[in-house]
Amino acid sequence: MDSSLAVFGIGADGWAGLGSRAQGEILAAEVVLGGTRHLDLLPDVPGQRRVAWPTPLREQLPAVLAEHADRQVVVLASGDPLVSGIGSTLIDLLGSDRVRIEPATSSVALARARMGWAAETVEVVTLVGRDPDALRRSLADGHRLLVLSSDASTPAQVAELLSAAGFGTSRLTVLGDLGALGESRREGLAADWSGTSPALNVIAIACVGDGHGWTTGLPDDAFEHDGQLTRRDARASALARLAPIPGDLLWDVGAGAGSVGIEWLRVHPSLRAVAVESNPERARRIAVNARALGVPRLEVVAGSAPEALAGLPTPDAVFVGGGATRAGVLDAVTAALRPGGRLVVHGVTHQTEALLIGRYGDLGGDLTRLHVETAGPIGTFTGWTPSRAITQWSWRAPA
Repeated sequence: MDSSLAVFGIGADGWAGLGSRAQGEILAAEVVLGGTRHLDLLPDVPGQRRVAWPTPLREQLPAVLAEHADRQVVVLASGDPLVSGIGSTLIDLLGSDRVRIEPATSSVALARARMGWAAETVEVVTLVGRDPDALRRSLADGHRLLVLSSDASTPAQVAELLSAAGFGTSRLTVLGDLGALGESRREGLAADWSGTSPALNVIAIACVGDGHGWTTGLPDDAFEHDGQLTRRDARASALARLAPIPGDLLWDVGAGAGSVGIEWLRVHPSLRAVAVESNPERARRIAVNARALGVPRLEVVAGSAPEALAGLPTPDAVFVGGGATRAGVLDAVTAALRPGGRLVVHGVTHQTEALLIGRYGDLGGDLTRLHVETAGPIGTFTGWTPSRAITQWSWRAPA
């Protein structure tokens, strides 16, 4: 037996579904860690210690592992421990070389099989311990979703959310206790959903509705704002130069309505962003916009740069949409960027433009003027209405 921490996935068929090798290793362990439901599935073993996960898990787990470091420990998890499970958390804490994963068939695989949906046609969204508003990012007409539920209340929450988002005619299939003898299936439209669901369930959604999709440059009216908004075409240009890469962190400084940080997060679920805004009402509105557009994980910092930037994690990209002329802001963001990080600054005043021209002369990068005109009525005719010209400086920190 190797010295790694073994993590065994258990299906809905419980103890009987584990192979003899897995059963033997679990029975031989001095300590078994897992959820209460998993621990209750095991036969009695005299002298074996069984420890349920602490709450909050992530903060207290290192202490639990340290307490039993000198004992033979195994871990129990649901299905595939690397599908929104404890396996990923343990690998983050201990490293992949110290964690051995022994998966059962995941609920995602079983749900795809029951629905007859090929893996490449489905997006998996977990709401286990997550804000249900995160589902909004994935809503698109014709899109297929498998939602990992937090508990029995999740299907009703999801149905209500879909209806409020204009996806009430989407078909929900709630698959309960997948792989167990008492497996269940219930279908209906989101707008008509009622009743109870099993505690263990996966929700399959065939989306029908009008969503925003994932391209950058959402319509301006997708955001609540008071006029302090990076407009659609300028926003798309900025995001192209910010070049989001999975896992990256963005600072959206002088965030206004939060549109750049929100669209950054919509590109990929692993992206992170902090919106810094000095106006309290705008900071509140940023959080409202983030929830409405499916990225409630956006962190909002109410304060003025550069002071509000102190203590924030190192960014991979920074957007400055307002306040670039404030003393110390550009120095702070250029110094904060990790090597190879990207910076984009917008300005509409002569003073900001002069500052950006100076930075371009000192540091290089790209200097661009954006002129956008939109068609609108002129009496009974149609003509072009120009927006304010935007000076855009983009720069990449030395690698």
